[in-house]
Amino acid sequence: MADRYLTVSLDRRGARCTARLLDDRAPAACAAVWGALPLSGEVYHAKYARNEVYALFPPFADAEPPLENPTVTPIPGDLCYFTFSGEQLGTASHGYGAARPGPVTVDLALFYERNNLLLNGDTGWVPGIVWGEVVQGLGEMAAACQDLWRTGAAGETLSFRRA
Repeated sequence: MADRYLTVSLDRRGARCTARLLDDRAPAACAAVWGALPLSGEVYHAKYARNEVYALFPPFADAEPPLENPTVTPIPGDLCYFTFSGEQLGTASHGYGAARPGPVTVDLALFYERNNLLLNGDTGWVPGIVWGEVVQGLGEMAAACQDLWRTGAAGETLSFRRA
């Protein structure tokens, strides 16, 4: 299979990067995401994991992918896929308010800098599926993510589109 690429962007800031899907390491997650593109949602900056931006989506796969190509220490440029129940995201410390509707929420994340650790004080280790890697434009995207951290995420969207 030929390599597949997508564009990840912070739309209001006009920042984008290009990522390659890791079909050989996370085939189920890659198939699920690719089949659902384009995806766009309100962006959040991580509180626990450090250098991460993400968007939350209703489930879009026929079946949620297994934990393939897992990590708890994502590196700069990793794209990760997480699945959470509404109850997992309902705790007040997450800042989302009440439990989210539906049995599953999908979290698609971009890690833009080093020293990330997927350890949540409420629930413990939170392994994610590494399904893509940024191959171009990480510096521009990291600067926009840092700006998002310092100035706020209100009104910003994180989008994933086929390149």
